[in-house]
Order: sequence, then C-alpha cells, then structure tokens
Amino acid sequence: MTGPSVTSGIEKLAEHACHGGRVGFYRHPSATTNCAMRFGVFVPDRATARLPVLYYLAGLTCNEETFLIKAGAQRLAAELGLVLVAPDTSPRDVPLPGDRDSWDFGVAAGFYLDATMAPWSAHYRMESYVTEELPALVAANFPVDPARTGIFGHSMGGHGALTLALRHPDRYRSVSAFAPIAAPTRCPWGEKAFSQYLGADRSGWDEHDASALIRRHGAGRWPRPILVDQGLADPFLDRELKPELLEAACREAGVALTLRRHAGYDHGYYFISTLIDDHLRHHARELGA
Repeated sequence: MTGPSVTSGIEKLAEHACHGGRVGFYRHPSATTNCAMRFGVFVPDRATARLPVLYYLAGLTCNEETFLIKAGAQRLAAELGLVLVAPDTSPRDVPLPGDRDSWDFGVAAGFYLDATMAPWSAHYRMESYVTEELPALVAANFPVDPARTGIFGHSMGGHGALTLALRHPDRYRSVSAFAPIAAPTRCPWGEKAFSQYLGADRSGWDEHDASALIRRHGAGRWPRPILVDQGLADPFLDRELKPELLEAACREAGVALTLRRHAGYDHGYYFISTLIDDHLRHHARELGA
C-alpha cells in the first residue's frame, strides 16, 4: 500500500496490488454534492490500452469499498480487461436533520437521484455525480474508454443502475443488476426515500422507477439486453424488490430482460460473488472487451 498522494484533483487514500492490476481508493472535492466524495477503482495491468469501464452502484448501508472487497470481481475483470469503478452510496460528513436516524434513508442511502427538496437538494445529487462528474474525473485519471461504459449494481444500486441506464442511454452501453429495487414507487424503501428527496407530489417519481420508465419508453429507450439475478431466499423479495413488476413491464414493452431466479440465495454478497462472473461477461460482450 502506498501513502496518500494527489493526482489531477483526486487524493489517493490507499492502493493495493490485485490480480496483476491495482485497486485504489480515492477522495476528491465534489462540485456536484458540495462535499468530499470517495470512490474505488480497479485497473487491470494493461496500461497502454484504453479499456471499457464498468460502474458498480452499491446498496443500502454500503460504501465505495464494499464491492471491491466482497464481490471477487477483480480476477475476471483483469482477464477481460475491464476497469471497475465503485462510487460511495451518498454524500457524507454534511450533517442534515435525520440523515442518520435510520439505515434506509440519508447517509449511505442516496438512491442515485438528484434530490429536489431542501435540505437534501444541497448535497444529495447522486444522479449527476454518478453520470457526469465522476465519469469525467475517471476519464481524466485512468486508462478508460468513455465510449464503452457499462453500469450495474445491487439492491438500491440495482435500482440506480437500471434507472440511470434508462434515463441516460447515450452514456451506457450495458446494464445489469443483482436483486434490484425494481419498482421503488411501489415499495416502502422507495416511498420513504422519494417522499423526502423528491417531495410528497408523486407525479415525478416514475422518472426514477425502472419498471415505470420501461412501461413508458419501451425498447426505444433501451434496445439492449438487461440481465437481472434474484435470490429466492432474499428476505426483501416480496416487500421491497418486486422483480415481477420489472419482468411484466419488459414483457409488455418488448425489452430484452433475462431475469434469473435462484433457489436458496439471499440478499448478500455470497449471492453476488456466486454470479459476478456472469455479469462481467454480459458487460464484456456488450462493451466489446
């Protein structure tokens, strides 16, 4: 591990050799969230090439380290030549009333949208951060090809991956999700977050709901395949995740969804690590890795 250093506007907090490449963790001042943000990056040992880049959005309670430590993605990412980027799940160290009162709202629960309601709107602008500021920073500091960008995630991050791909199809060429919150306007987690980040008026909520976006825009918005994996022993399956609503929306809209259900698997990283290779290969095919 090397000591802290600064490169082109980012501070390196730690770096680790991994499968011939390197995992680094970084901090930078964000103009989008008006606070310091952290992210992690895995770069394979192919320094002379501009590589496809895959953004992973983590779930509730997680941070920029969770995926890179727990998922076991680096071995195959090195083989396929994929750069992995893992942002944090919310702004931090900007205390707001109630931001730490519960595990499913506030800190580590940014829901990958731009809040429109005060006081959240001053900092909780994760959609703009993930789709605009962070990719520009990554492109300036790492050997990536921005034209070959994919996005995936887990739970809240699966919601984020699906909705950001559907809202910004020009930015992403591939998308997948593990146990996503498939219809956040129709579950307690989503209703709790959206009512405070976006306000009580539900008229704009559908713009951040993957199932609703697919029903509205269909394959014309996202003509590429979508891969989703869901564990059937997931304690949040029926109340919060509702993959059947995404499945129905895709079927009706003609969107190419592969939704795989797995007996015995729960919501955690044992599930993700079991299936991570399939997701990396899915993205590698779409990104031309």
